[in-house]
Amino acid sequence: MLSDTDWGAIWLTLRLATTVTALLLLLGTPLALWLANTRSALRGPVSALVALPLVLPPTVLGFYLLIFMGPNGPMGQFTQALGLGTLPFTFWGLVIASLLYSLPFVVQPIQNAIESQGPRPAEVAATLRSSPWDTFWHVTLPLAKPGILTAAVLGFAHTVGEFGVVLMIGGNIPGETRVVSVQIYDHVEALEYTQAHWLSASMIVFSFAVLLSLYLLQQRKSAVGLRYGA
Repeated sequence: MLSDTDWGAIWLTLRLATTVTALLLLLGTPLALWLANTRSALRGPVSALVALPLVLPPTVLGFYLLIFMGPNGPMGQFTQALGLGTLPFTFWGLVIASLLYSLPFVVQPIQNAIESQGPRPAEVAATLRSSPWDTFWHVTLPLAKPGILTAAVLGFAHTVGEFGVVLMIGGNIPGETRVVSVQIYDHVEALEYTQAHWLSASMIVFSFAVLLSLYLLQQRKSAVGLRYGA
């Protein structure tokens, strides 16, 4: 069965994933909107930077974040000047690392949902004298809701499953940075295979439930769309 340490790791993982998902939706939605509509020459480089974690080994990203946020890095010197200390091996260091690593899993579904709308809804709203802000809140976002939901689920699930970046930036501090993936690694290192099985099986059930819910929701929305001709 799960020990108190396991439950602590689960709670910390859920707290991290919830925080990261909320911040990713706040930061990723405007970025996805810009990528979907801009004709700037910067679109290609920015898209490549957003997608970089998809192909980059997690340890590479974790290594450079460790230097960037360390005592001699630009962010480390900035946070020290503010009296906050350094971010590596803290919960908020994990949050920043997870934000960057999960960014493409949130930005790309929202960008695809906005691009699939085409320019027609915004043009119709403009003919009705809707401001760009009103169009964004009352036309673009509601139409992009399935993509936003997919992005939230993928961002949450991907953050829960992180290991390489988490271990590089957070280390293995109980109650502070030891998330589920690191806890499973600890059990295996200590040859505690029974505990590793329980925790790993819990992760499999959780991941399956998340993905099944997402697919069922998408099927339901597709059925409603066909029924009403949406």
